[in-house]
Amino acid sequence: MNLDKVKKSVRNIPDYPKPGIHFKDVSSSYQNSEVFNFVASQICDYYKDFGITKVIGIESRGFILGGVLANKLNAGFIPIRKAGKLPSDVYTQSYELEYGFDTIEIHKDALSKNDIVLIHDDLLATGGTIAAAIELVKRFNISLVYVNFFIELDFLEGRKRFNSKIPIWSLIHF
Repeated sequence: MNLDKVKKSVRNIPDYPKPGIHFKDVSSSYQNSEVFNFVASQICDYYKDFGITKVIGIESRGFILGGVLANKLNAGFIPIRKAGKLPSDVYTQSYELEYGFDTIEIHKDALSKNDIVLIHDDLLATGGTIAAAIELVKRFNISLVYVNFFIELDFLEGRKRFNSKIPIWSLIHF
């Protein structure tokens, strides 16, 4: 297995969810156990010495690898969910997507200031979702935050949308 094979496993769906968007579907990559395990291992190998105590997965596709990463890194898993999905007191952040608006939330007791956090999502496009997630995490006064993506769409320059002091690492780039 190698990164070229991983890239080829990502399905491109034109005009989804609206005309002009070319959706990168990671479910086709996750269907292949060899690709899925390789992706998880590559990301874990990268972060294994960072002292991660919590992995945050962003709804919903960030939950898939986020849970695996938390397990392999011996860290807790924290979901960031769409509005109204979490049962306890939450912090809320609204943001703009490339095709609309949305709101995400995190439980107010999810993190402590001593946590070392890895925020994971499947894909970085325009950066709206991850910028909102970072704003949520800032409310906990976390000193060490890392951001990871399975895929980054470089041409959309999503990483320019948030603080460049936060280390970002993406496994593959389109």
